[in-house]
Amino acid sequence: MERAHTRQGSWQRAHTWVATAAADEISAADTTGLYLGAPAIAFVLSAASTTTTRYGGATKEVDTHVTALAHRRTDAAMDRIRHNDLATFREYDIFFGLTGIGAYLLRSSPDGSAMERVLRYLVALTKPLRIDGQELPGWWVGHDPQLNHSTHYQGGHGNLGTAHGITGPLLLLSQAARRGVVVDGQHEAIDTISAHLDAWRQDGETGPWWPEHITRTELRTGRTGQPGPARPSWCYGTPGIARAGQLAAIATDDQHRRHQFEDALRQCLTDPEQLAHLTDAGLCHGWAGTYQTAWRAARDATTPALREALPRLAGALARHAEHDAAHGPGLLDGRAGSALALMTAAQDAAPTSGWDACLLID
Repeated sequence: MERAHTRQGSWQRAHTWVATAAADEISAADTTGLYLGAPAIAFVLSAASTTTTRYGGATKEVDTHVTALAHRRTDAAMDRIRHNDLATFREYDIFFGLTGIGAYLLRSSPDGSAMERVLRYLVALTKPLRIDGQELPGWWVGHDPQLNHSTHYQGGHGNLGTAHGITGPLLLLSQAARRGVVVDGQHEAIDTISAHLDAWRQDGETGPWWPEHITRTELRTGRTGQPGPARPSWCYGTPGIARAGQLAAIATDDQHRRHQFEDALRQCLTDPEQLAHLTDAGLCHGWAGTYQTAWRAARDATTPALREALPRLAGALARHAEHDAAHGPGLLDGRAGSALALMTAAQDAAPTSGWDACLLID
C-alpha cells in the first residue's frame, strides 16, 4: 500500500494482499485487537484509503464491529476497575488491548463515542489500586512479562514498555490531546504517567534509561534490579519511552520535560554500547523501529541533534536489513517492517499510508 501510494508499486498488487487477508472469516471477538481480527483489518483498509474512498463500503462494515468491540471491551475493563482487580496486558496494551483499538479509532472516528470511552478508561487506568495493603499503579498487571505466574513476579509487575506497558497508553493519551481529542482528566492522566517515568528514570554514565518492568519489591523500595539499559528499541527501550515522553510534553506544553526526553533519546542514539544490543532489522525490537521512532521524534524536536543522528541509524538499518532474512516477510519482525522504515529514510517524508500509527509514534 505504501508503495502504491507513492507510485512505486501498483494498487492491484496491494489489492491482492488485501483480498487474501480478508478472504476467510474475520473475528470480532473480545480477544481481538489492533494486531488481530477486525481492528487489524480495519487499520489495513484505512491505510489504503488515506487519499481516496477506496474500500469505503468494507471499511464501514468492519467499523461497525470495531466500534461495538470497543464498547464491550471498555465495559469489561471499567467493571474490573470497580472490583479493584489487577489488569492484564491484553486489557490495555497496543497489540491486543484498548490502547491499540484506540489507535485505530483516533484515525477513523476521533469524535465518536467509542474513542471517548477508550480515553475515559485510560484516565481511570491511571488511578491507583490498593492490593494486599500496598498501593499499586492502576496499570499494574497480575502476571509476569511472559503472561505467566512466576516466583520472581509474585504479585505481578508494572511494565514501563511501549508495546505492553504504560508507555502505550501515554502515547495514545498524548496523541489524542495533541489532536484536540480530550476528555475530563486526560491531562492529569498524562501527568501521572509522566511522573511515573520521571520516578523510574535511571541516570547512567551514557545517559538516562528506564527499566523494562518493576516488581512489587522494587516498587516498595524505589530501586530497580535491572543493572543498565537494555536494547534501545521501540517496544521496551529508551526510544519508545522517550518518544512518548516528548509527545506528552508537547501535549501539556511542558518545555522542560520535552527537552529532557529529547536529550535522553539523543544520548541513547549516540551510545555505541546501547546500539550494540540491536541485533536485527525489525520494527518491534530492531533497527527499523528505532529508526522510525527517532525520525518521528526528530521532526518534532526543538534542536537538530536528533536529526543529525538519523543518517547513521539509516546506514545501520540498511546493513542489517540486507542480511536479515531469518525473520520472514512480516511487519513487526520481518522484512516488510524493515522496508517501510527504509522508505521513510530514503524519502525523508512521513508515510503516505500512515502505517506507523500502529506504533503510535506518528
